[in-house]
Amino acid sequence: MRLRVVSWNIHACVGTDRRYDPQRVAEVLDEIDADIIGLQEVDWRRDDFEGADQFFHIARALDMKPVEGPTLHDHAGRYGNGLLTRLPVLSASKLDLAHPRREPRGAIDATLEAQGREVRAIVTHLGLASRERRRQIAMIRDAVREKPAKQIRLLMGDMNEWLPRRTAARVLTPDCFEAEFGARSFPSFFPMFSLDRIFADPAPSVAEVRAERTPKARLASDHLPIVADLEWDLGLRSGAD
Repeated sequence: MRLRVVSWNIHACVGTDRRYDPQRVAEVLDEIDADIIGLQEVDWRRDDFEGADQFFHIARALDMKPVEGPTLHDHAGRYGNGLLTRLPVLSASKLDLAHPRREPRGAIDATLEAQGREVRAIVTHLGLASRERRRQIAMIRDAVREKPAKQIRLLMGDMNEWLPRRTAARVLTPDCFEAEFGARSFPSFFPMFSLDRIFADPAPSVAEVRAERTPKARLASDHLPIVADLEWDLGLRSGAD
């Protein structure tokens, strides 16, 4: 089984040139041509673009199924995560990762289907404070501790971790996710930090990971998209056919 997976903090579709342009974000994603896309900083509070909110506009432009995951609800509207996929969506729910006195955080927890197998896709954007992130990572660990046979599990998001020895990697691998991937993605004009990560379980037999560094991608957001081409043998764990 092969899947192309993307994680991208789209910065509310405001580019490094300060221009608000959901269509540009859609064009970058269209060129990547992924199966599963996890987005952070989706902003439903913005004015509609060509008759649709930015998330629906991107989904419509890509002809993909949208799963909304706003974490912030205020007088101006909603803001948070989004999942786009070409795969059938079997179910979707939200994980509450809120930390006291901090911006509300959460995760989309969706079950998709690919070649008759379940793919659990989790999209998140962790907090800025280290104590907050540790608590959120522990909550994700508790939510994904079980490993069903034949199920592929993916976690994608902006982890907001700047240091090489990241808490997320130490806590989540290998007990919850056998593999972790990333590339320098921030800031987009001169990427130095691997804030955006993709975790996978079981570990794929083949993995090619990059940051999308096209001129349009550098302009579209302050983060670059992380693209992972992952391939698994169909015999997964002890539950193989």
